[in-house]
Amino acid sequence: MKDDAIPPANACNGDDRRDPWLLTPGPLSTSMRTKRAMLHDWGSWDSDFKAVTADIRRRLLALIGDAGEYDCVPMQGSGTYCIEAALASFIPRDGKALVLMNGAYGQRAARTLDYLGRDYTVLDKGDYLPPMPEEVDRILSADPSISDVVLIHCETSSGILNPLEGIFSVVERHGRRLILDSMSAFGAIPIDVRKMPVEVIVSSANKCIEGVPGFGFILARKSALQRAEGNSHSLSLDVHDQWRVMNATGQWRFTPPTHTVVAFREALLQHEEEGGIAGRLARYSRNRDVLIAGMREMGFRTLLDDRWLSPIITTFFCPDDENFTFPGFYEALKRRGFIIYPGKLTEAESFRIGTIGQVNETVMRNLLAAIAETIREAGIRNCAPAPGIEPAGTGHSDNSKSSAK
Repeated sequence: MKDDAIPPANACNGDDRRDPWLLTPGPLSTSMRTKRAMLHDWGSWDSDFKAVTADIRRRLLALIGDAGEYDCVPMQGSGTYCIEAALASFIPRDGKALVLMNGAYGQRAARTLDYLGRDYTVLDKGDYLPPMPEEVDRILSADPSISDVVLIHCETSSGILNPLEGIFSVVERHGRRLILDSMSAFGAIPIDVRKMPVEVIVSSANKCIEGVPGFGFILARKSALQRAEGNSHSLSLDVHDQWRVMNATGQWRFTPPTHTVVAFREALLQHEEEGGIAGRLARYSRNRDVLIAGMREMGFRTLLDDRWLSPIITTFFCPDDENFTFPGFYEALKRRGFIIYPGKLTEAESFRIGTIGQVNETVMRNLLAAIAETIREAGIRNCAPAPGIEPAGTGHSDNSKSSAK
């Protein structure tokens, strides 16, 4: 995407009001084309809307290189709704999951399994490190009762991009199934099911495709969708039933978020125009590189070592300076037109800055200027973290542990 394709401020509604840039893992800043797509009303059972739904399903399957073995099932609700739907529908009631955990979203998957009454065990890597293929290999070798492995593709509580290919190879070799929460990575990080036939992939409209919140989608092997019949605890979250009805009628079972769906189709078209996954990954990577270079120049430190940094969101340690408070820092940046994210770590104070959405290098440089102005205004002289804190992967020890429910 060229710099001039993104306006200098995030104007919306056709008036003089300006929205701040959303530098988060979603919802995120969207294009004016995507916003305008929501200005019309649609009948949820009308043939035109059914055609939009069918087109979205085809385009999403094309993004994973599907040759006919997969299908796409859109589901109403937030990303977490779709994750719960997937866990309930694809893990058999007598199955057992291995949850690979290194942040808040792995923890949420485990909590969801508690609600569902599914058996599971966890590999907990703490806040800093990814689950490694050899660790997964040992657990699967020791416990033949594990039927499914749950992996967070990009754990946005830290910004870490987990090693999908290596973990998939281990899971496939053991004959188990991989359920991939690719909520914050899908559309920017390649997943080719011709080379890596993941059982289930789950994502959401308001992430790297740059749509707006309201629904998510599940890409699953047709054989998995067939086996899912009768597994779900919930009518509204039953992926098999949604798939069955959608294929039979072209309609969603219950009222869909029509404006969000049409906006997402427009966002998919823009994704293709930008060069698809490769083009989006290139822009997000440039955003990240500009951001990190500028932050480090000011003295800020990243939570993660360079090898674990994703192009989605980056976690920075809070400065060890008496004049720094996150609420004050947040509000000062919001006044300057930027909304960032608080940290989600348990071991250190931090904050997060997303590099996805309708933002580019110019927006990142403007953010860096706003941060520099904010720290000068607040009298913050030291942007480094407290002594002894180092990026993960350098001085941190491996604190992994495996435990059963």
